[in-house]
Amino acid sequence: MTTTPEADMAVYYARRAAEYERIYHKPERQAELRALETTLPAFFSGRRVLEIACGTGWWTVHGARDAAHWLATDLNPETMAIARAKPLPASVELRSLDAYTLAGLDGERFDAAFAGHWWSHVPRARLPAWLDTLHARLEPGARIVMLDNAYAEGSSTPITRRDAEGNSYQQRTLSDGSIHEVLKNFPERDEAIAQLGARARDPQWSATRHYWRLAYTLA
Repeated sequence: MTTTPEADMAVYYARRAAEYERIYHKPERQAELRALETTLPAFFSGRRVLEIACGTGWWTVHGARDAAHWLATDLNPETMAIARAKPLPASVELRSLDAYTLAGLDGERFDAAFAGHWWSHVPRARLPAWLDTLHARLEPGARIVMLDNAYAEGSSTPITRRDAEGNSYQQRTLSDGSIHEVLKNFPERDEAIAQLGARARDPQWSATRHYWRLAYTLA
């Protein structure tokens, strides 16, 4: 029986949950992480924020500091259990939600959205539809921030193959010895901005050796 890339990814993150945050402890990334953590809250001050794929809540702790309400969502109970155990800001609500469909939000709408380390795991062919789904849940004037990894030779896990659609993949080994092929894309500035669609206004791209951030306003 074959499985889908999405199912494979769910299995991988369930097994990786306990060691998920090791990537944030790499010495060469500390200065960049502190800068991103410090600047993130200002994007969302006083806003109602929808966070996609919050994982263990690493970015939730920082981004939600000044938000009016922050709905942190993920489909993986193992990573969300770690997030729930953290000293999260009072504005944070955690909820199980499929990032691709956002089914279950009913009529809820938001004036901001955040996705940390999610874009890179979305197949290139699915990005436009996913962005449309996200934007449909947001009000005009909403602030959106995407944050993800840049490929850094010697620090990033090497890319092992690319498929016909241009998606790149890594082979990752967990502490239990299991090996997983993980879709992990590393878009350049122009490619990422081009994916946003006509509703994106004033896109602002910033990048360091290990990370990129794309912030924009919804028309």
